Amino acid sequence: MTVLAIDAGTTGVTAVVVTPEGGIAAKGYEEFAQHFPKPGWVEHSPEEIWQATLAAVRSAVDQVDASELRAVGITNQRETILLWDRETLGSPRRAIVWQDRRTADICTRLKEAGHEERVAELTGLRLDPYFSGTKLMWLAEQEPHTWALVESGRYAVGTVDSYLIARMTRGTYHVTDVSNACRTLLFDLTTGDWSDELCELFGVPRDALPELVPNWGEVATTDPATFLDLSLPIAGIAGDQQSALFGQTCFDPGDAKCTYGTGSFILTNTGTTLERSDAGLLSTAAWRSPSGELTYALEGAIFVTGAAVQWLRDGLQIVGSAAETEAIAATVDSTDGVVFVPALTGMGAPHWDPNARGMIIGITRGTTRAHVVRATLEAITFEVRDVLATMPDHGAPLRVDGGASANDLLCQLQADQLGVEVRRPKLVETTALGAAFLAGLGTGVWSSTDDLRETWQLDRAFTPAADRTTADAAHERWLDAVERAKGWA
Repeated sequence: MTVLAIDAGTTGVTAVVVTPEGGIAAKGYEEFAQHFPKPGWVEHSPEEIWQATLAAVRSAVDQVDASELRAVGITNQRETILLWDRETLGSPRRAIVWQDRRTADICTRLKEAGHEERVAELTGLRLDPYFSGTKLMWLAEQEPHTWALVESGRYAVGTVDSYLIARMTRGTYHVTDVSNACRTLLFDLTTGDWSDELCELFGVPRDALPELVPNWGEVATTDPATFLDLSLPIAGIAGDQQSALFGQTCFDPGDAKCTYGTGSFILTNTGTTLERSDAGLLSTAAWRSPSGELTYALEGAIFVTGAAVQWLRDGLQIVGSAAETEAIAATVDSTDGVVFVPALTGMGAPHWDPNARGMIIGITRGTTRAHVVRATLEAITFEVRDVLATMPDHGAPLRVDGGASANDLLCQLQADQLGVEVRRPKLVETTALGAAFLAGLGTGVWSSTDDLRETWQLDRAFTPAADRTTADAAHERWLDAVERAKGWA
């Protein structure tokens, strides 16, 4: 009895088949294109996401006995917003991605009109282009003919999970969960439901939004005619960061994890208590059980970490692959004073400046690509330190996951910066694992969260090795560079 998990990320789709022991029996991956129509704009083709999903699932399922699959779980990049025709399932335009900054002016307008305090009270979020609500407002203002079909009920509105479920069920279901809904600026964290007040503020018809369902339990069934001859219950749904929190078995209040992905995301479980932060952290829904109990989290969202490495590869073309960065960075003992602020799409927590832009400072005639690569890895650790410094009980060991956590140098640099132990599990694909855990919990593959805890295994613990004075001085230099990068656009 195995579980299929689909992780629809920002740059590609991963599909894994997970065993009852919590191991990965098979894996498939398919990248899809990133579209940048204007500076600061980021878009994805919904059809390309769907085709990448089919390719990744096909690759994984071909490696196992498909008759053993018990359920499918879905996790996804959050905040990215899609429109699709409820009948044909075709999309009238590309998705607007979470990294997209085109709505900065709308956010400013809403702030100047005095809406930010009320929005934060209801949603736990900020008025930032990161979140979905202003993206939908932009569509209504800039593409009125398209938006008219949303208002008429022809087009559905949703996040990537909703879109994939629509495609997997031939349009039968239009659903999402609280972990995705709470990132739209349209969800009331206290009531646990869509907010009529927020829908009115952002001009989004509530009827266009998906039905809210629990994070685990059978909510839909895939259509074999559409989904590779597979008829499986869709029994787990979660946004990528909440899924990773679940996959790291952070079930108790105070448990925390950091996922190194396209961006980096630090989440701390706050239990059934909705905690507010004065330091730039977001209050967010973690998951809702079939009984209706809502678990919350505090989140620090860093927009660009792994994407900075991708930029080194694709933009500057100074590395051939992300895996090379560890060896290249290790050829030098320090950055020789080079600091990279990877504000390529603005800055998230705790600085929150959509107008910040990327900056490499401290370059001399002696600067080499190794210094720049090492500065990129160091920047990731500085960004994580900035977030953890604002969280309660941040002196506890940190569980890390995501693709970049395989980089030993990055993990060591992170431990050195934080001054605490960094723990990496044997299985770093915890985002996909979380979706599998949810789906398996919803279909009896695992009977409880205690069963899930037993699957977590330590790969390596990284203990701080750097002198605190040196680490703190490097961090102070970073903060100086951050201030210089702010307000550039």
